[in-house]
Formats: sequence, structure tokens, C-alpha cells
Amino acid sequence: MKITLVGMGSGYDTLTRRGTAALAAADCIIGARRLLDALPETCAPDRAALYKTADILALIRQKQDKNIVVLFSGDTGFYSGASALCKALDEAGLPYTTEPGVSSVQLLAAALHRPWQDWTLVSAHGCACDPAAACRMGKPTFFLTGGTETPATLCQKLTAAGYGAVTATVGENLGSDAQRIVTEPVQALAKQEFAPLSVLLVDACPMQPHRTPGLPDEDFIRGKTPMTKQEVRAAVLAKLAVRPDDTLWDVGAGTGSVSVEMALAAPAGRVFAAECDADACALIHQNRAKFAVQNLHVTHGMAPAALGDWPAPDAVFIGGSKGNLRAIVDTVLAANPDARLCISAIALETLQEAVAALTAHGLAVQVTQIAVSRTKIASSLHLLMANNPIFLIARE
Repeated sequence: MKITLVGMGSGYDTLTRRGTAALAAADCIIGARRLLDALPETCAPDRAALYKTADILALIRQKQDKNIVVLFSGDTGFYSGASALCKALDEAGLPYTTEPGVSSVQLLAAALHRPWQDWTLVSAHGCACDPAAACRMGKPTFFLTGGTETPATLCQKLTAAGYGAVTATVGENLGSDAQRIVTEPVQALAKQEFAPLSVLLVDACPMQPHRTPGLPDEDFIRGKTPMTKQEVRAAVLAKLAVRPDDTLWDVGAGTGSVSVEMALAAPAGRVFAAECDADACALIHQNRAKFAVQNLHVTHGMAPAALGDWPAPDAVFIGGSKGNLRAIVDTVLAANPDARLCISAIALETLQEAVAALTAHGLAVQVTQIAVSRTKIASSLHLLMANNPIFLIARE
């Protein structure tokens, strides 16, 4: 028995010579119906329209005396079903070879006369996708689309995230006689319909200037809501060890200053902020828009009830609890027992409660006091004026 996995590119005409030779020698050809229908009559008549890995593997076992070719669209190494079949064949101890094909990203790059080595490559084919998060990295972003996610739906999300004026390109039916290339602003593409076999390339989106955590206090829209100050914010993010793709919670978010810092530090992640005061929620939305952090999601409500449908967090900051601190800590650790956790406190009673809430779960606790004084000009003198000392309680 001989098994060959072949990338068919955009059709029979885009097969490599080795792929064409494998098909010519095949006794049995397996693949999606669209791919089989594109084959000439000279190829083996024994063809099975299958695409699920388990079904393909079962048929291969039945034809162990045959020369079998399994077809995949595009390239076998670019978001292809070949990856799952390779794993299954390896586990079954069945030897096979792979012949790569021309991918849709290569076809689009060729049509645009552009190199693609600096593009961010994302699959939105049959899976949930946050295009704003993908485009936030400052590079052109290529989306493989399919299922419920089309170029139009992705562009609708990008427009809602503030990227409507960015130029994007849709490639339809690449590599075929029906190929069509459309280049327009994202907001214009969001209103159009495209063929099922389409891909999307979004030009580099504007990025927020990169800087270390600890934005100046005056950069935020504040109102009358208390705000975590610059030095404390920087320390909080250090305690939480925020990573670029983290899922983060900010409980009792106030003006959203910590939420914004989290969102900037985790451009490929998500930040969920809970705040029970309506005026403070309005400030969070204003700061979200000012800093263009579309990965920040705001919930108006009292914790822990407001946290009920949030995804499990990698790290959590609790800046306010309205007397529900223990219940909030319980909710966090139920969602993810390994979550990195930092709680801020001004009152000694809150400090004591935070330590007790963490140690009740058998966690080791580190307490840090931050006392910050800033200069204030009085006539010709510079006086140091102290801010309230802050305790940061973190699990070790």
C-alpha cells in the first residue's frame, strides 16, 4: 500500500508535477466532492467523497493493497485537514508521503505582486475569530475565511473596532478563471457579498505607541471616580505578569485605567472589566475609545454575579469589591485555580480580608505596601505631598 497526501492548490491546473504524478499512479482517490469533481477522467474512477479524518482512515484500512491519494485544497501545511490525517496515520503506524500545494496566501500575494513573508496569517474558517485582535499587531493580516465568517463579516467587526478606513483586499476564487480581486476600505467591503471561496487581506492597522505600563494619570478621562494611580498601576501589571495573549479580569474597574493598561499589554488577549457604578462604566467606555483598545469588554454589574459568563482568566486584578471580596476570590479560583491574582487595599480591614480570602484556599500570599509622594510647587519651593499608601496582596 502507498498513501500520498496531495495539496491541490486552487484546482487541478495548480497541482505540482509531483502531485500530478501521484494522481496519475493512484488506484483510489479520496477528497472533498469539489476536489474530486475537478479531476479529469484520466484519473482513477475509484473516488470517495470524504473529508472527515476518521472516515478517511477507515477507508484507507479497507484498501491496504491500493495506491491511495488523499486530496486537500490549497497547501497541506496551511490550515489544512492534512494535519489531522497526518497525526492519525502516525498513530496508526501507516507510512505516507506528502506533496504540498500552492496555498491561497501565495495565490493572493502573486495576484497583488506583493511578498507575503511579513503578513500575519489567521484562519477564520469554521472557527471563532477576533479580527481586531489579529490586526492590532501592526502588520498586514491575511484571513482564510469560510463557514459563518466571510470577508464581509470580518470587515463588519473591523469597522466596529474603528478600522473602517483601513484598506483591505478580498480575493475570490483564486487561481481559477473566475478569480476576482477587490481592494477597498474595510467599511466598504463590509457591505458587499463575496464568493464562498474567498480570502481577506487587511493592510497594517494603526497601533498604539508601545510603552511600558504606567501611563500618566492625566492621560485618562477621570470624572469623579477614584482611579488607581500611575505607580500603582505599573506595579499591578508587574505583579500579574501580563502576557500578550492573556485573558484578564479587572473587578471594580473604576475609570478603567487598569483595564486599559491590561488591554495595551495584552494586544492579542481579552480584558473583561466589571463595575457596578453607571457613571464609572461610562468613563471606562470613554477611555476604551480614547486608547482604541477594542479587546476591552465592559460589564455593568456587581461582582461576583457580574463575572458569571466570563471566560476563565489567566490573571485578575481586584480593585474594588463592595464587601464581596471573599466571594469574588472564590469565583476567580473556581474559574481558574492557577489564575495570577492581585488585590489592592487602602484600609487595614480590607488588607486583612484579602489575606484571609487567599489563605483560605491554601495559597501563599505576598503583601507589598506602596507609598508614593509627588512634588507640589508652593511659591518658589517644591514640596513632597504623599498619596494614600496602597497595599497590594498577591498570591505567590
